[in-house]
Amino acid sequence: MTRTQHVGLDEVVSYFDELEDPRSEINQKHPLVSVVVIAMMAVLAGAGGPTAIARWAALKEEFLLKVLKLPNGVPRKDVFRRILALLQPEGVQAWFANWLQALRAQAAAATGIEQPIFAIDGKTTRRSHDRRNGLGALHSVTVWASEFGLSLGQVACAEKSNEITAIPELLRLVDITGTIITIDAMGTQKDIAAQIIKSKADYVLALKGNQEKLHNAVMAYFGQQLQNDCAEVEVRQYETREEAHGRTEHRMYTQLLVPQDFAEKHAWAGLKSIGMVVRHYVANGKEQVEARYYISSLPVGVKQFARAVRGHWGIESSCHWSLDMTFREDESRIRAGHIRENFAWLNRLAL
Repeated sequence: MTRTQHVGLDEVVSYFDELEDPRSEINQKHPLVSVVVIAMMAVLAGAGGPTAIARWAALKEEFLLKVLKLPNGVPRKDVFRRILALLQPEGVQAWFANWLQALRAQAAAATGIEQPIFAIDGKTTRRSHDRRNGLGALHSVTVWASEFGLSLGQVACAEKSNEITAIPELLRLVDITGTIITIDAMGTQKDIAAQIIKSKADYVLALKGNQEKLHNAVMAYFGQQLQNDCAEVEVRQYETREEAHGRTEHRMYTQLLVPQDFAEKHAWAGLKSIGMVVRHYVANGKEQVEARYYISSLPVGVKQFARAVRGHWGIESSCHWSLDMTFREDESRIRAGHIRENFAWLNRLAL
């Protein structure tokens, strides 16, 4: 049974009492807190832009006048557009930080999860580009608390390659103490691993060709040990079988302790174990096999390693998929000023 938790509007408003209004005094006809809360509720109701927010507010005028301070009635679309364009995206998230921290604490208490998985990944809003004005599509990197279903922060970057600079900024924005951070191969960087360890968190980082030397070393070590069935090392394995959409997927998780003489051991802060996931599945009538490799600061405990790997996939299936299918984010043509970043954040908050 799903337990519904009711949140009073007064509680929501109280988190935003310290909002700094970016407007000049002459334009402060509508209280900033009321405008932001209306925008948030409208996005929850399916609004996809400032015009849709204003339409929703007009339909709910009688209700809104009772529960919010609106001395001059409900705002029109120009008010929502102007405020979402003026607000600095990093400031908007800072205002939501206390509320998100409270939601995270409640989720941790409800689930009993002591070391949650925080997945970090990027997503492009494909139609947010403006070629005429030289504006590329919005690409943002998000922290997704997989088991809690909470988006805890985002940072926009110009393009995919800039995720390397956006991720450290995101890690500073969110309290990651006591968590397991998972990142795909783009973010497997020595500085990022060191920052995670310094923040008293653990990591599970995917490997690909961008870290060719490390990737090859991990593959070679697994190949060497598996040749003699890991007779000389401590090994942990965990097997899963799942059926979904008419197909069966079989995964074998293998985790090994990093040996003392491993060439890359001291180059990566906190490195303790390496992992391999072999996936068997059928696609287009053909059996497919793929292997993925990981480095981790976690000690050998293969079920925890498997939880981290599966938790990372959740950012695609639960977060990004929902943003595109439910919020139609990929179809959004919002392009002006900070609006597209602030709206992307409102979508994640609503999710």
